[in-house]
Formats: sequence, C-alpha cells, structure tokens
Amino acid sequence: MDFRDKVALVTGGAVGIGKAITSEFARSGAKVLINYHHSETAAKTLCEELALEGLESSMFRADVSKLQEANELVKAVIERYGKLDILINNSGITRDQLMLRMSEEDFDKVIDVNLKGTWNLIKSAVPFMAKARTGKIINITSVTGIVGNAGQSNYAASKAGIIGLTKSVAREFAKRNITCNAVAPGFIETNMTETLPDKIKEYYLSQIPLGRFGKTRDVASMVLFLASEQADYITGQVMKVDGGMVMN
Repeated sequence: MDFRDKVALVTGGAVGIGKAITSEFARSGAKVLINYHHSETAAKTLCEELALEGLESSMFRADVSKLQEANELVKAVIERYGKLDILINNSGITRDQLMLRMSEEDFDKVIDVNLKGTWNLIKSAVPFMAKARTGKIINITSVTGIVGNAGQSNYAASKAGIIGLTKSVAREFAKRNITCNAVAPGFIETNMTETLPDKIKEYYLSQIPLGRFGKTRDVASMVLFLASEQADYITGQVMKVDGGMVMN
C-alpha cells in the first residue's frame, strides 16, 4: 500500500501496537506524527530509527484525555504538514482489578483515556477532514470490548464504548467521505502482555484456534488496510485480529 502524500497521526504511537502502526505507515510513505504522553524516550528513539531509514516522522506530547490538549495535538499536525488524512486512536491504559475492589479513580481514568480520549481526538480532527471532504479514522478497541473479561470491567466498558462511538461517527460523517472503523486485537505479544503469568498465557493460548499469539504487525497490517484506498467502501465495522479467539 502506498501512502505517499498522506499524513497520519498515531496516538500512543511510540510503543507496542502503536509503534508497529507508526513504523508501517512511515515505511509505506506517509508522514507520521507520533503522539505520546509518558513515553518521550521511546518516541525520540523511534523518530531517530525512522530517520536513519530516510523516513519522515515527528513527535508531540499530549494527554488525549484532555480536550484542549487533543485540540493542540491536531493543530500541531495541521501546522506542520498542512492537513490530516489519517487518524489512528491507539492510546490506551489498563487498571485491572475485580469490580468490588476497583476504585472509582481507576474506573474513571481508564474511561477518560481510552474512550473520552478517542472522542476528543475525533472531535478535534473531524472539522479538518470534513473541510477536505476526506478522511480515515481507525480506532483501536479490543475483543474484551466484545465479550468482556473478569477483572477488566473498566477496560471492557471503555473498549465497548469505542465500538459504539465508531459506528456513530461512521454514520454521522459518511456524507463527508470520512470513514470510521475499529480494530479489535486479541492477545498480542507486547511488553504489557509479556509480564503476565505463564498460567494465564497458557489459558489464552488454548482459546486461540490458530495456536499462536498475535504480533503487533498483525494489527498494523489491518490498520493500514483500513486506511488505504482499498477500504474506501468500508465504514462502521469492527475488524477482529485475534487468531479466531472470538467468532460471531
């Protein structure tokens, strides 16, 4: 896929799945702005690595849970590159705990970053896309938002909310030639999942028909497809990348 002359913004784009998405867009010719909040060192390192390959990227710190900072982030993209073609809402956190032990603060924080952060970026970016009468929005949700998970009521609620948000945005802005889709990863090998106990990993592996955990590039490939011209007639969909873990 060729993304030359395209500008992409990837929130949480310095580590894990976000890093893979950023890298694949850059290697496909896009100019990429990496949003980070706490991962400044990782963002700098990634920009340097891409620069060594002759690829263009930049970085901007913003807390996506705050609408003003989301506005500033989108403004930075427009000021630097003159437009915004592709928005990838990837920022996300977990604060896992059984519901009766979960604090209100941990529930609110996950909702604020994962769900409201996605809403904030869409609200900030859509006016520019609508004016250009084109745009691709891809929101990273999770299979947990489809089937739920014990100990993740906050995370599951935030990811289920992203699915509803995706479908509403798809309907609302289709006439402006803006598509909005969601990607729902299953168990993907990242630094976050690497720390899980072996028993939990073995359980999840037993639930995956393809018999392996996903790679970050598996998710990135789906994101790039949805951002490409090949997906111009796809909107309001949730694309699972989970090795067959959830079938419906």
